Amino acid sequence: MSYGLHVTVKGYFDDVVDRVIEELGKEGFGVLTDIDVKATLKKKLDVDRLPYRILGACNPPLANQAINAEPDIGLLLPCNVVVREEENGSITVALIDAQAMLSIVPRDDLDELAAEVLARLTRVRDALA
Repeated sequence: MSYGLHVTVKGYFDDVVDRVIEELGKEGFGVLTDIDVKATLKKKLDVDRLPYRILGACNPPLANQAINAEPDIGLLLPCNVVVREEENGSITVALIDAQAMLSIVPRDDLDELAAEVLARLTRVRDALA
């Protein structure tokens, strides 16, 4: 089962991160968290790795709707977006598939919400291509 949307993006890593944040904004998402995995692993484990960031994206109206429907849904929020540099120098952007993520919640009334989130994140992916 696939749980993410992927696209390879040309450009410099930091510029791609900025583009991802910009495209998320166009779909109503803000970035609540920005985890620099490369820096964290270097600091905590003295491990060197290629750039890898995890962006926690949130669309407040959709998040509010989800929380109102299922208070524990916060365990699955925010929607994570990974930006990583590959060994060959290319940049991969991976966005969570909200339908796959929310499929673990036994609530059919969240299907429409999951489809909406997936549609927005698919548009972000497509804008980056």
